[in-house]
Amino acid sequence: MDAPVLPPTRRRRGASGITLGDVARLAGVSPITASRALNTPQQVAPETLARVRAAVERTGYVPNRLAGGLASARSRLVAAVVPTIAGPVFMETVESLTAALADSGYQLMLGQSGYADSREDALLEAIIGRRPDGIVLTGIMHSATGRRRLMSSGIPVVETWDLTPTPIDMLVGFSHADAGAAVADYLHARGRRRPAVLSGDDERARRRLQGFTRRLQQLGTVADAADVAVRLVPAPTTLGSGRAGLAALLDLDPAPDAVFCSSDLLALGVLTEAAARGVAVPERIAVIGFGDLAFAGDSHPSLTTVRIDGTGIGRLAARCIVERAEGRSVEGRVFDVGFSVIERASA
Repeated sequence: MDAPVLPPTRRRRGASGITLGDVARLAGVSPITASRALNTPQQVAPETLARVRAAVERTGYVPNRLAGGLASARSRLVAAVVPTIAGPVFMETVESLTAALADSGYQLMLGQSGYADSREDALLEAIIGRRPDGIVLTGIMHSATGRRRLMSSGIPVVETWDLTPTPIDMLVGFSHADAGAAVADYLHARGRRRPAVLSGDDERARRRLQGFTRRLQQLGTVADAADVAVRLVPAPTTLGSGRAGLAALLDLDPAPDAVFCSSDLLALGVLTEAAARGVAVPERIAVIGFGDLAFAGDSHPSLTTVRIDGTGIGRLAARCIVERAEGRSVEGRVFDVGFSVIERASA
């Protein structure tokens, strides 16, 4: 017998759209069977599943996940908030988070909070109201209001790309201060005694700056942390601000013999400006970036930088969310993925 066909009705503006009942009729199954095919396909015979999926394709039906979640308490959605999608440093984490969640049947929604005049509180209010199965945040610096909302929501939360012993819920990250200190050790061991910093003005970059300057003081490279030449630029950082930053640092007397940049993009700008001015890298000035972006190994000279396992952060954050969303416990709350200084030709 031919499968039932929906009548070619014209829907008035404001009338409801295609429903699960419409899909069920078109597939020749009951609404509950259609629901099982969409939500627990492993419980449905392959032939029936194929008919339901074909009906969904023909009608353009999108399940109301929020309505379904009222009964199941599961939306199959995870929200992530990043400061910017313009800078590539967080994209490795976003891509691995997306893939790992998809492997477990979850989808990712992405929000951009910005750096200056952060929109994080407004985003969080909108996200929590939609009751996702989890929330992944970049960093640990949240307003008191945002932190209170997150803690009272009951939604699993993973903070990333930072480190604190007191996370809202769970945390996957590393110490920015320790990363800065490691770069100071690296430069000191290579005889650099006039290091400077070219940094974005965001909170995480400032903590790397503080770790760097404190360690230089401990090493005796400078008498006081305030003696380190520092130039701050707006975040997100750009190649152009890297070029302008090096130009300003070279005007100092004495000029620095090394520059630690808060991003690889800034460092690429420094390398570009140094080449334009005939300043030899690393002979006259060593350059270190942060992030180990795809171009770092292919720049000229290749860029020494701090490598963060963004893929590992995304995968582990996804695992924490899925485990908690599905009612399983997660051993531990804080996961320190660490970092590594990647030595290349620029330093």
